[in-house]
Amino acid sequence: MDGGSEVPSLVLADYLVFAAALLVSLAIGVYYALSGGRQKTTKEYLLGNRKMSIIPVGLSLMVSFESSIMMLGFPAEVYTYGIQYWWFTVGFMLSQLVAIRIIVPLIHPLRVTSVYEYLQLRYNSRIPRQLGTAMGMLYYIFYMGVVLYGPGTALEAVANFPLWMSMVVIAGAAVIYTAIGGIKAVIWTDVFQCAVMFCGIAGIIVKGCMVAGGFDRVFEINGKVGRLNYFNFDVDPTVRHTFWNLLFGSAIRLIYLTINQSTIQRICSVPTEQDAKKIFLFSGPAFFLTFSIATFEGLVAVAYFYTIGCDPLASGQIKNPNQIIPYMVIWLFKDNPGMSGLFMASLFCASLSTLSSGLSSLSAQTVEDAIKPYWPDISDRKATTIAKVSVVFYGGLSLAVSFMIASMEGLPLQQITAQVLSAFGGAAGGMFLYSIFFPWANKKGVISGCIFGVAFIFWIGLGKSFSSTLIKEPRLPPVTSGYCHFRSDVNVTSDGVTNFTEYYTSTMTSVVTESFTSPPRKNEGLDRLYSVSYQWIGAMGIFTTMLVGSLVSLVTERPKPESLDLRYMLPIAEQLFPYLPKAAKKYLHFGVPFEKRDEIIRKIVELQDKDQNETIELMSNNEEKETANNVTVTTVVETNHQ
Repeated sequence: MDGGSEVPSLVLADYLVFAAALLVSLAIGVYYALSGGRQKTTKEYLLGNRKMSIIPVGLSLMVSFESSIMMLGFPAEVYTYGIQYWWFTVGFMLSQLVAIRIIVPLIHPLRVTSVYEYLQLRYNSRIPRQLGTAMGMLYYIFYMGVVLYGPGTALEAVANFPLWMSMVVIAGAAVIYTAIGGIKAVIWTDVFQCAVMFCGIAGIIVKGCMVAGGFDRVFEINGKVGRLNYFNFDVDPTVRHTFWNLLFGSAIRLIYLTINQSTIQRICSVPTEQDAKKIFLFSGPAFFLTFSIATFEGLVAVAYFYTIGCDPLASGQIKNPNQIIPYMVIWLFKDNPGMSGLFMASLFCASLSTLSSGLSSLSAQTVEDAIKPYWPDISDRKATTIAKVSVVFYGGLSLAVSFMIASMEGLPLQQITAQVLSAFGGAAGGMFLYSIFFPWANKKGVISGCIFGVAFIFWIGLGKSFSSTLIKEPRLPPVTSGYCHFRSDVNVTSDGVTNFTEYYTSTMTSVVTESFTSPPRKNEGLDRLYSVSYQWIGAMGIFTTMLVGSLVSLVTERPKPESLDLRYMLPIAEQLFPYLPKAAKKYLHFGVPFEKRDEIIRKIVELQDKDQNETIELMSNNEEKETANNVTVTTVVETNHQ
């Protein structure tokens, strides 16, 4: 590559493609604001009247967690640390399939709008619900902050577009169509954004493979530079990535994503429990496929930069690994107007889908968990208005968080996400699993477990981020030692090229020598705890919450098995270990008569359906009477007029 060439920039066609994607998303929001019931009731605004179809809901669930974290973070991870991260995709799929055994049979029959309403029903107390709501809100606000940061850093890298402006634009678009269109707009914009997102990814993979010399050549190059490190069976919990923490650590940690408000809104927006199970049967393999494609995108980036003789991260052309893909895109499509814009559109669409889902979830929590418990007589119209206004409020909060996260440079997005969110997600996930499976759970236990779990994991997270003595795992050696393009704002001279080349070579040699020839240094004292892989932190939060909750419950007042309401519990053996002998499963019931649960749930569902049908029939009769009265009045008026 010629050192004097200027970095390509986005052209008019790129901006037009990008703008079109935003306008279509906004148009969908406007359509649902003006159609159907016009989002005037909380049932329509938050749940789509519980009449949504399986495929769009499944696609919406999938792209809700496939934001800029997947588009930028996954390829950045592969580029800097290798392909072993692929095992995370298997763990994510397992967490979705486990939800079929836990979340659907528990939550769908309850017909709740907020998942945290379950905690109040389970303990007959508002405090666990309030605590769970707080954890859920903090989780999503910080999550949306990370998601907002991704597209901003991408545009900053490829177009010198101010980071703050990118974040404001995407937050504004998500707030507008979510606030006016409700969950219907969120789900159908997710479907559109899913199509745009994968068009962008497909374009990168196809063109990148062509430049690198084909599909097989991509794997050949990655093998040569050490990126095909599929397996690491080390059992040391401080190793950043191993087969064990990527598969099982992530599967346990990500169970919370199946219990959070966004997921629950989707499974409660379909009519039947079987439909809800089909959503997870669709989303689990879909997550695996799409995450695998994003991982392969990282291999394509490695092969591309190796082929052109450039490692922009090692040579300083970009400062953040999350900018690898955007930087590749502007060179890859410099002669194809509109394609860089398609990638930017796909990146923004990926983030919009997650933001809109989060905003919708937070508005539902605000109405159901913060307003209705204290204002039970509030009219449905006022509640819907509050839900819409809260979307704007939470959009502003997430924007503020994204500015804070912008200071955490140098880490792939998915690692930033895991470290920031494990405290809230781990504690909340532990609260639910503790409440669902442990008959001895009580209010004091769930509160104590949650508080301790948050504090413990938050402490570890702070240590990982700010310990000055913590030894971090080094990245893999550079893709290539070749010379890269300089940015157009750098004054390039022959002496500068020579000095840069010498500096680059000596620096990379010292990095490789230190990483692979020197004896590895080990963390000691508290740094040993701080060095635990971020993939285990979420699982640690879950188990800490359940352990402390159990200890507190057992030393305070354990509920009697016969006094428990079976609607709010599941037998752990049948749900997670169905192939155990009957005697073992009976023992794990801990004296609770779970054999009666199915019959109780069946009767409750029948009563709910009967009440719903009677309500619909009553409304229909009232409408018929009103129509008849109108006809009578019209006839009388006409007769008198004559």
